[in-house]
Amino acid sequence: MTAPTRVLICDDQVLIRTGLATIVDAQPDLEVAGECGDGRAAVDLAARLRPDVVVMDIRMPVLDGLEATRLLAGAGVEHPVKVLVVTTFNLDEYVYEALRAGASGFLLKDAPPAQLLHGIRTVALGAALLDPEVTRRLVGKYAARIRPAEDAPRDIPLTPRELEVLRLIADGLSNSEIAGALQISQETVKTFVSRILTKLDLRDRVQAVVYAYRQGLVT
Repeated sequence: MTAPTRVLICDDQVLIRTGLATIVDAQPDLEVAGECGDGRAAVDLAARLRPDVVVMDIRMPVLDGLEATRLLAGAGVEHPVKVLVVTTFNLDEYVYEALRAGASGFLLKDAPPAQLLHGIRTVALGAALLDPEVTRRLVGKYAARIRPAEDAPRDIPLTPRELEVLRLIADGLSNSEIAGALQISQETVKTFVSRILTKLDLRDRVQAVVYAYRQGLVT
């Protein structure tokens, strides 16, 4: 049997934190590695407990969830941790900032338990939680901020076919849609996506979309 996915839960409201922990611990393939009430504690606990996923609130004392996410999963972090941001604030700006900080997914606290559990499992597997169209809309909206105007595209270590797949990912297409567009199998698409993430040292599709915008591959 495979070891359960270990989840660190960070929320400053005790009732919500307890509720999330109860939902997670009820699953045979998940377990709560720890709980905390502020971003600084999340960073410290993650270093000690090495969870697979951190469920992170945004507005918290001491250190907010966005800054904690940057410290856990942002660019340059030696041992990044997958972060699923769960918040009451359904604002594009928060979603964008969470993704920019390094989060792999974003959920609202009023999401049903099944959606939360799906989110944790999805992020643990290294996939982005956001729907491709939502990702495309958000990253497209903030593309100018993601890619500084003075940045020129650099040499990209991808084959022409891999570049084509990357552009389609950035356009918001799912694996099945990419397969249809290129007339290849979904398994082949998965192979291309895996190669792209490995070659570019990216964690998931969200980071791939941001990379594509930064490099000027999409507008």
